[in-house]
Amino acid sequence: MDSVGVKALSFADQSKSSIQGSGFLTSASSSWVSILTSRDGPLPSRTAVAAPGRRGPEAAGGMSGARCGAARTLRVPGRHGYAAEFSPYLPGRLACATAQHYGIAGCGTLLILDQNESGLRLFRSFDWNDGLFDVTWSENNEHVLVTCSGDGSLQLWDTAKAVGPLQVYKEHTQEVYSVDWSQTRGEQLVVSGSWDQTVKLWDPTVGKSLCTFRGHESVIYSTIWSPHIPGCFASASGDQTLRIWDVKSTGVRIVVPAHHAEILSCDWCKYNENLLVTGAVDCSLRGWDLRNVRQPVFELLGHTYAVRRVKFSPFHASILASCSYDFTVRFWNFSKPDPLLETVEHHTEFTCGLDLSLQSPTQVMGVISSCFS
Repeated sequence: MDSVGVKALSFADQSKSSIQGSGFLTSASSSWVSILTSRDGPLPSRTAVAAPGRRGPEAAGGMSGARCGAARTLRVPGRHGYAAEFSPYLPGRLACATAQHYGIAGCGTLLILDQNESGLRLFRSFDWNDGLFDVTWSENNEHVLVTCSGDGSLQLWDTAKAVGPLQVYKEHTQEVYSVDWSQTRGEQLVVSGSWDQTVKLWDPTVGKSLCTFRGHESVIYSTIWSPHIPGCFASASGDQTLRIWDVKSTGVRIVVPAHHAEILSCDWCKYNENLLVTGAVDCSLRGWDLRNVRQPVFELLGHTYAVRRVKFSPFHASILASCSYDFTVRFWNFSKPDPLLETVEHHTEFTCGLDLSLQSPTQVMGVISSCFS
């Protein structure tokens, strides 16, 4: 039986590592969620990873706790992890979006997890009748989050309540693969990207979408709000483009032919409103300055299979993390001649999701990733 697992690893003994004194959280199918923290070193502080995992002896025994060396593991049978995100409010709390049967069939579960000194524990779980592919926390309520699923719907959940969802938004006609809550103060806006080639804008207090954005010519894999510019977001697609949008206009502002392959992920630099990064099926990450998109400002090579998700550090302007179908999570500093800082290889299958913690600026880095193990 497949299972979702949550794993915490320690790299404290790697004294020469670029991630010193660190702990790592991953989620897999056995959906691992790993958290990496660091007291020293150049990286910002906490990292969590979600990953669907390969079948193992622990999978048959229901939810279980296990220790393997420095690893703390929590497994939830029958789920594969697709995305995980740290709470912006509560240190140690994170959410993991999961699906049965690799999202091809069956239901999904939203896992709410808490981390403390003794390990990781399940705080609450919510089931949905289709696979869940992404999750985002509210920016104005510590208990509220939104997920998206294979049936074309978004779900609004409240972790203070034992049952849910509070509301369902169903307008997309195919799988919804990406959802993000705006970080701009005064806005309660959510953006979703779907395989129906549209992006939709939502106010969670309203029962229908506010606007639909069209222009992509293939599946949309990633949507992300600008942390700098109110009402501005980016999307990445199988049509090989990165696109920049403004909610004040339904037309696209900038189209970047970013790769010669499907683009699976994009993210905005937290320190530069003009800088974004893309990750693609061609195994590369590329940085783009929106003032001149003719050529990438950097290219990072090293992954051997498609880059599934990429995230900029919330603490360092030139540091980012990526996870890939090559089973690895990698840390980069694009300002260095040798940009690869660290490669973490503790998954045994695809690593799908990634997020960085905002809670611990004195620690090295926070990442969440999801993987099929």
